Amino acid sequence: MLKTNQDEPSVKSFSARNRFKSFWNFSRPHTIIGTTLSVVALCVMAVARNSPTTWDLNGILVSIIAALVPSLCANVYIVGLNQLTDVEIDRINKPNLPLASGDFSETEGRWIVIVLGVAGLLLSLPQGGILFGTVALSMAIGTVYSLPPLRLKRFPFWAALCIFGVRGIVINLGFYSHFQQLFSKSVTALSWQSIPSEVWALTAFVVLFAFAIAIFKDIPDIDGDRQFQIRTLTVRLGSEFVFWLSQWVLTLCYVLLIALTILGLLPSLQPMFMVLTHLGLLCLMWLMSFRVDLKDKSQISQYYQFIWKLFFLEYLLFPIASLIG
Repeated sequence: MLKTNQDEPSVKSFSARNRFKSFWNFSRPHTIIGTTLSVVALCVMAVARNSPTTWDLNGILVSIIAALVPSLCANVYIVGLNQLTDVEIDRINKPNLPLASGDFSETEGRWIVIVLGVAGLLLSLPQGGILFGTVALSMAIGTVYSLPPLRLKRFPFWAALCIFGVRGIVINLGFYSHFQQLFSKSVTALSWQSIPSEVWALTAFVVLFAFAIAIFKDIPDIDGDRQFQIRTLTVRLGSEFVFWLSQWVLTLCYVLLIALTILGLLPSLQPMFMVLTHLGLLCLMWLMSFRVDLKDKSQISQYYQFIWKLFFLEYLLFPIASLIG
């Protein structure tokens, strides 16, 4: 439950620069980077498919910024709400987060979440039903993930479903459909048939990848989760089992994508580029995994950040393969 003002620890005094740094940490930078890359990549893929010969760079940039700003507001709402409901747990698992460390008071955290949540909805509303629905649905899923009475993060299956549902399905299909509607005169409404196989492949890849991230992220948090009776998959089955399960799920992501490329099912992507880059990343991932000591939390956290970098990279590889395909 959220604490009352009387229960809040004293908040440290900071300069404006340090306050911005605390806000940046509060926004969970790896999720901000992921959202930014996904919006830009899906816009490029939509333009490359619908306007392959004529690029209005100013129009594309404006469209990206217009979609990105409410999306980042929603992003901070989701991760901020999660921190507000996990302050005591984060003091054990993630003591450097602004609320857990006292850099921000919980009242300040609430105001940030409320203001940016409302801003995300209001800024997306004038841009059409697809973008508004994408932002609103993401926020709704983030809300039931963190807040009682549902607080789905307590249950491994539902927690993973929330994470890969937003990162994999809602963001990819929602933003691509939004940009497709902007750049294609023939598309006036959401149409599953109009979404190309390459976007479906990216969506499937990200769904599986986000599932691996969802189960992996609880490995370094096992102590706090166990103490507060959060029955994550790691608490139930152990760190080693979950580590290797996530590793094989990630392997499946790369193998499926390579297979689809070789079978010619992703015609607008440059096949040699796709196969070589993903084979290389798969080998690198396994090489890095063998160096992780599961008894060392810092190594687990470093590998977790490495997985996020692989996730980010996919939103660079797909648009590049689209442009040179």
